[in-house]
Amino acid sequence: MMNLLFLASAYGLSAHASSIPNAQKLKDLSSGTALLLEKEIVVQAGRERAYFNAGKNFVFLNGAAKFATAGMSASMILAALSPNFAAAQVVAKDDKRISTQMLDVASPKGSGSIKGLLARPANAGSKKLPAILVIHENRGLNPHIEDITRRLAVDGYMAFAPDALTGLGGYPASNPQPEDKAREMFATLNQANIFEDFLASATMLQTRADSTGKLGAVGFCYGGGIVQRLAISQPGLNAGVPFYGNLPATTEAVKVKAPLLIHFAGVDERINAAWPAYEAALKAANAPFTAHTYAGTQHGFNNDTTPRFDAAAAKLAWGRTMEFFNRQLQLTPA
Repeated sequence: MMNLLFLASAYGLSAHASSIPNAQKLKDLSSGTALLLEKEIVVQAGRERAYFNAGKNFVFLNGAAKFATAGMSASMILAALSPNFAAAQVVAKDDKRISTQMLDVASPKGSGSIKGLLARPANAGSKKLPAILVIHENRGLNPHIEDITRRLAVDGYMAFAPDALTGLGGYPASNPQPEDKAREMFATLNQANIFEDFLASATMLQTRADSTGKLGAVGFCYGGGIVQRLAISQPGLNAGVPFYGNLPATTEAVKVKAPLLIHFAGVDERINAAWPAYEAALKAANAPFTAHTYAGTQHGFNNDTTPRFDAAAAKLAWGRTMEFFNRQLQLTPA
């Protein structure tokens, strides 16, 4: 196991106990053990595990004693906590219920073009379908987001998930640490261009010959913030579902026309801190929205490939999401 301060020093982070909010909740931080997990420090002390990002956003995760008591090394714990895409996959790539293809979308105002995964029900033929844009976290089009896209196709939608990393070669699936590498790549992107790429993807879905013109968007973390922006910027968006995403400025609330179903994690200080003001602005603007907070859950609770996954909350949130899309996009069986 690694000492917290040693580990933080090794990664160039400032991690003194006094600099960490709520550090007093750990009985003995200096004697705790830690490891790096996706740019976060995970601290093990007694029966609780906590993580924080470079000394900020300190959050407890319960039920981690099994890692400490099993005599596992830091590298073994890291492996146990890393995303497990294969185990969490719900709809296989070769599932006969759907048809999929990689599609290039022209984006003249953005990066020039963006590639993404398009999925449709296999039995839809040329039937027009409502469409859903699926927007990834800050790691590009990884296997989890591909799986979400296929799940939507099984449910009768045409779904498209663009990859913001297209211009850099796409999600680095062959890298030994693809999520870390993807995050590094993501930090170099021109975000203004990428947003234009998402707008171009949304317009493509709305105007395809096999689309009803009804458009929804769902996004997670970074993608949740993009959905919030699409609700302001994309004409004709019929439904937006942001999961724990950044919120726009309160002055932007008057521009929201698309109905929103907003999901928040219960323990997500940075995101949740901005919600009361934005909620008041939405109400003042008579914007159509519903918001749910899932008590005790962590940021990323819907992602079933990571330790933050909360099965009960994810099931409830996704059920609400599909009911919302079915209602707003007027889905009929394929």
